[in-house]
Amino acid sequence: MKDLLKIALILASCFALTFFVLVALGVLQREDVTNWLEVAQQIDPAFVAGLVIVLLVADLFVAVPTMTITILAGYFLGPVAGACAAATGMILAGGTGYVLSRKFGRPVLGRVISDEARLSEMEDVFARYGVVVLMICRAMPILPEVSCCLAGVTRMRLVHFVSAYLVGTVPYVIVCAWIGAQSSLVDPMPAIWGAGAVSAVLWISWFVLIGHHRRQKRKLAQSSGRATSG
Repeated sequence: MKDLLKIALILASCFALTFFVLVALGVLQREDVTNWLEVAQQIDPAFVAGLVIVLLVADLFVAVPTMTITILAGYFLGPVAGACAAATGMILAGGTGYVLSRKFGRPVLGRVISDEARLSEMEDVFARYGVVVLMICRAMPILPEVSCCLAGVTRMRLVHFVSAYLVGTVPYVIVCAWIGAQSSLVDPMPAIWGAGAVSAVLWISWFVLIGHHRRQKRKLAQSSGRATSG
């Protein structure tokens, strides 16, 4: 678990660095995204969908406000088209992260952890908890990108990755796009309250997962103690 957390921390640091750079440069702020989408809307709604997809795919390489983009997609395109555009972008980003990490991540990982036994243990840990992590990966920024890359580098089975990632992404996208469709630039309160509710549910799910992991760890420790004393 320590090795897995170490790799996750390294990945998170890399993604977070792009966020701080963009904030420092004043790039990709909410106002920028809104202005771009407004310009695209004046040209053709198809350009809005394309821009949403491009921005969300770019989230794999630079930190972008995914919830804001999804809510705005719902506002500009409606709940169905907005959800489809946002889901397409997130799925492409997650799939790209998985494929690139699966193909190129292992040699890089080998430079960080050279012990094959430790690598195998890390894969086993992610095999046990990775599906659940992917299912609630929208609970916090950067976690979706990190979990997709970890799924690839630990060689999680494709069917497990796709299933868990879709479960964690599609409902999130549908809810956020619907929230955006109920809001307007003049009355953003539905989006504000809705975003808060979505975040709260995801955070509660995350803490439930952490609590479950700690209980399992204590049970394992107690079982090992009894076996040793016996």
